[in-house]
Amino acid sequence: MTTRKEVIEALRLRYRGAAFSDRIKILDEFVALTGYHRKHAIRVLRGELSPTSDVRLRNRVYDEAVAQALTVLWEAADRVCGKRMKPLIPMLVDAMERHGHLDLDPVIKTKVLQVSAATIDRVLAAARAHIDGQRKRRKGVGSAIRRSIPVRTFTDWLDPLPGFFEIDMVEHCGGPKTDGDYVHTLTLTDIATGWTECVAMRVREQMLVCEAFDKVASELPFPMLGVDSDNDSAFMSQGVFDYCKAHGLVQTRSRAYKKNDQAWVEQKNGAIVRRLVGYGRLSGVAATKALAQLYASSRLYINFFQPSFKLKSKTRDGARVHKVYFTPATPCDRLLAHSGVEPATKEKLRTQFMSLDPVQLLQEIRLSQQTLSDIAAHGVGAEAVAGAPAIADFVASLASAWKDGEARPTHRKQPKAKHWWRTRVDPFADAWPVIEGWLIAEPAASAKALMEQLATLMPDVYASQAQLRTLQRRVKAWRAERAKEMVLGRLRMRDAVPAEV
Repeated sequence: MTTRKEVIEALRLRYRGAAFSDRIKILDEFVALTGYHRKHAIRVLRGELSPTSDVRLRNRVYDEAVAQALTVLWEAADRVCGKRMKPLIPMLVDAMERHGHLDLDPVIKTKVLQVSAATIDRVLAAARAHIDGQRKRRKGVGSAIRRSIPVRTFTDWLDPLPGFFEIDMVEHCGGPKTDGDYVHTLTLTDIATGWTECVAMRVREQMLVCEAFDKVASELPFPMLGVDSDNDSAFMSQGVFDYCKAHGLVQTRSRAYKKNDQAWVEQKNGAIVRRLVGYGRLSGVAATKALAQLYASSRLYINFFQPSFKLKSKTRDGARVHKVYFTPATPCDRLLAHSGVEPATKEKLRTQFMSLDPVQLLQEIRLSQQTLSDIAAHGVGAEAVAGAPAIADFVASLASAWKDGEARPTHRKQPKAKHWWRTRVDPFADAWPVIEGWLIAEPAASAKALMEQLATLMPDVYASQAQLRTLQRRVKAWRAERAKEMVLGRLRMRDAVPAEV
């Protein structure tokens, strides 16, 4: 600013004493040097404006008196925000004046009633800041790392090489999120081919994410080039940032609250993770091991034997969106058809494909799902059997598996506990000993006759005889129990009689 003032003062003297043609040259140099608008530069060099008079002063409409009135009303409104306070001001002013709590000058009252919600927040900003100091959340290490990681939207992928993954976490908490250490699944989906890897993690922790990256990189048939995540604190951490930098991975992130930026991995969270694992609650080392065993088999089954769609084009015609997809193909097929994959990698994939048995992989998936289902339902897994069912028996069961309903144990409904408890008060809790005595004395008596006797004996309770149907069921159950005792008693007597020699 000091240098600019000195330049203006020097050029102002030259400009005033120069001829018209020289003034044009001086003005051109001054505009190029300062970036001022030409008309503004002329006024500055003439001395009509000071160099610091770029901002015009505005008349202050809402003075200190209005600010004090708004502060009182804000406190009376329990410190609501400006948008909620704006419609409340007329009612609040009227009520406070009616009860003698407020006496505003007519001019101030007019300004208070016409103030906007944005102005209310601006006037009360100092009062809000004084309550608890700095109101903005403190910036930590995660915020600094988040700012250093570039944002990538769903339209920025174009056509990348195999190796760029979208990553996300799925928490197996069994429903709404609650406090506790639950097993997590780290899902990685390749943008170019749809190749998906899932890793079971005991808890959500940044170092476990780095270990998962190492595990996935060692099993991938192609190099890992980059990861794109959401703004989860486990990904926006120093450990993951240093890992990506050390291994040459391009790290990007999605926009906050824009889940469509991670559409590829979000789709796999439902189509693969939830389809395989279900929505049960998993926690502990045993559940983590069972989930890892499931993913060891499913990664081969999904990437080699599960075709998926890939969007080719999308056009919008008014409110209708027309989508065209490529022919469904497995991630392995897309790798084999991609020109950016090395021939040695393709040959390795073909050899591995020829050695895989999809039915055996499916059987292993079902056994792992059964273990996970038992853990989610009972807290412990089923005891390991001596040997898995023969593959021939499993193949034979595929023809009629549809008759048994849901094939995935993780999606079957668990049997409910037998309803043995009462949900209503027993209407014959006090009178049943009397009724049972009548039945013993006269076993053939009908429930209706017993109800009439009970109404005569206790008219205050049973005069309406509304409990007749309940009594009929009770009498029926009593007679069935007596008949059972008679039959079993005779059988015991017959067994007790010694056989004649």
